[in-house]
Amino acid sequence: MAVFADRPGFVAAPEGPAAHFGNPTGEQRALVAGRAVVELGLGVVTVSGPDRLSWLNSITSQLLTGLERGASTETLVLDQSGRVEHAARVVDDGSVAWLLTEHDDAAPLAAWLDTMRFMLRVEVADRSADLVTLGRFDGSSAPDDVVVEWVDPWSSVAPGGWGYAAGEAHPGSDWTLRIDVVTREAAAALAATGAPVAGLLAFEALRIAAWRPTLTDVDDRTIPHELDWLRSAVHLSKGCYRGQETVAKVHNLGHPPRRVVMLHLDGSDGVLPAPGTAVELDGNEVGRLTASALHHELGPVGLAVVKRSLDPEATLTLTVGDVVVTAAQEVIVPPGAGATANVPRLPRLGAVRRS
Repeated sequence: MAVFADRPGFVAAPEGPAAHFGNPTGEQRALVAGRAVVELGLGVVTVSGPDRLSWLNSITSQLLTGLERGASTETLVLDQSGRVEHAARVVDDGSVAWLLTEHDDAAPLAAWLDTMRFMLRVEVADRSADLVTLGRFDGSSAPDDVVVEWVDPWSSVAPGGWGYAAGEAHPGSDWTLRIDVVTREAAAALAATGAPVAGLLAFEALRIAAWRPTLTDVDDRTIPHELDWLRSAVHLSKGCYRGQETVAKVHNLGHPPRRVVMLHLDGSDGVLPAPGTAVELDGNEVGRLTASALHHELGPVGLAVVKRSLDPEATLTLTVGDVVVTAAQEVIVPPGAGATANVPRLPRLGAVRRS
């Protein structure tokens, strides 16, 4: 059951927590200002045992050996071709590595990890049922009795990573997300205090504006480069892991076949295209929308994965029923991304000054 289900205006999201409480725009402002918390409904997988970090390091994309107690990072599980299969936010408390993933991915991730244990001293558990994940931004106070806290590294390029995003000012530079993992009892106690809350619609709008990728932006062809995920989830100098050859080859010698863009959507008809909507140019499909929301400053926005060759200046269309919604692109991953000696820096389109 959603932690804040008893609050006035509660409307459930498909994931279970609140989509909103009647005022998504106001909830965004409160959330980003550090005046509210949001129940994220993430899955929680734990890995314990003395071999946990060296083992996770050997099978995922991030450098995890030597991860300091309480330090936060992010890692990906790739297939042999470098395509993203799982993604996890990682923090180690000194005896347990905590992996936070999308709710629907927790059980598959735990099951896959179990198949990879062999004779190593590790234990894997899916703790999603008895723990709650609460998101907040700088300015807010941590709830009582936090089990573990993950601090999003998205605000800068992680050591060993690489940022493809165009422009000098990255909108993720002021992304200060913290995720607190608490027991259901602690979450219920917080709810009883009447603490201000926001829904997932508010969080999604802020995530899109920060160009922050998650597993919800992934399809069966996604490689990390396409979403600029080398910024936070890939270490380019670590040892071998499944999919590393593709990561290195595309980054050093080639170009990702697709790239993520932010779309500024025409809201004059009051229609917001849903994730999965085809993105078209002159009637031909050139990509797919992966996320959309109404942002409190930018208006209707979305993330889309499009063909690498698509002209960044082209005006795109998305069809919802009988309504055609036009969209202007804002470059995130430039067409020339990869082949690292020749990464162009393109200006941001329609940038909004952020205080």
